[in-house]
Amino acid sequence: MTTINLQLTLGPVLFFWPRDTLLDFYAAAADWPLDRIYLGEVVCSRRQQMRPQDWISLARDLSAAGKQVTLSCQALLESESDLRRARQLAANGDIALEANDLGAIKLAREHGLPFVAGPHLNIYNADTLKLIRGWGAERWVPPVEMDRATLAELLARYAEIGAPIATEVFAWGKLPLALSARCFTARHYNLSKDDCQFRCLDHPDGLAMRTQDQQDFLTLNGIQTLSAGCHSLLPHLTELAAAGAGAVRISPQSRATGDIVALFRQALDGADPAAQHAASSPFADGALVDGYWRGQAGNQAIGASHAHS
Repeated sequence: MTTINLQLTLGPVLFFWPRDTLLDFYAAAADWPLDRIYLGEVVCSRRQQMRPQDWISLARDLSAAGKQVTLSCQALLESESDLRRARQLAANGDIALEANDLGAIKLAREHGLPFVAGPHLNIYNADTLKLIRGWGAERWVPPVEMDRATLAELLARYAEIGAPIATEVFAWGKLPLALSARCFTARHYNLSKDDCQFRCLDHPDGLAMRTQDQQDFLTLNGIQTLSAGCHSLLPHLTELAAAGAGAVRISPQSRATGDIVALFRQALDGADPAAQHAASSPFADGALVDGYWRGQAGNQAIGASHAHS
């Protein structure tokens, strides 16, 4: 059995779940074999069943349970009220932030907090990573579409010019692809964004968007667009470590997240990744894909022909 030296993290919940559902989810997650947990509302400012102080209190509870915790800030800061909530998170005292917007980086620096450069910052080269590291980033999450070869090249180049920084790769879940000022879920129901009636609560894993011939195409999550398929790098953990990654991120889903965490942990501890991958299929919310990692279209199924790998 060969162990793989990667940390295992749980990303922020990207969907709108009721407050009690979230609290139950994190009560369970406190016992999962995770190295770090991210908490916070990343997508939509209207999702306020959990307020900033609630997230901070939950972070304190999980820290007391022995977890490293990071507070994730909203990815699209559009208004003074959005900034106010980000300021409240930044004023927590000592818990690191995940910045998904340059405004959140500014707040982290003002409060002397370490921060994680989230995937929405779109860092595509070593010079940008060096700049972000100089601003205080302790780790970064590459854009979800970055392939293995590009990541390895970027990290090799960065090692020549920058101070050490941890690299965490999005390794399981529907891929967060884009954010808009418009709410697609509200539009689906012929509602305005400001009177959305919180329809996202009806779709705990997003709303499937299909083509005219009923092929799964994308997933709508309020103002966010995600992939239809479930991105999985479970078969590629050894490659991730070899490329220079230090951690892999699981994005929460409404069912079986704990099972996915267990499969990843077993693979990192030496279990056969191919067997773990086969075991993960029933838990996936969508077809398993890994195209981006292989330099292909992101919706390419795992095991599909890949000329570029």
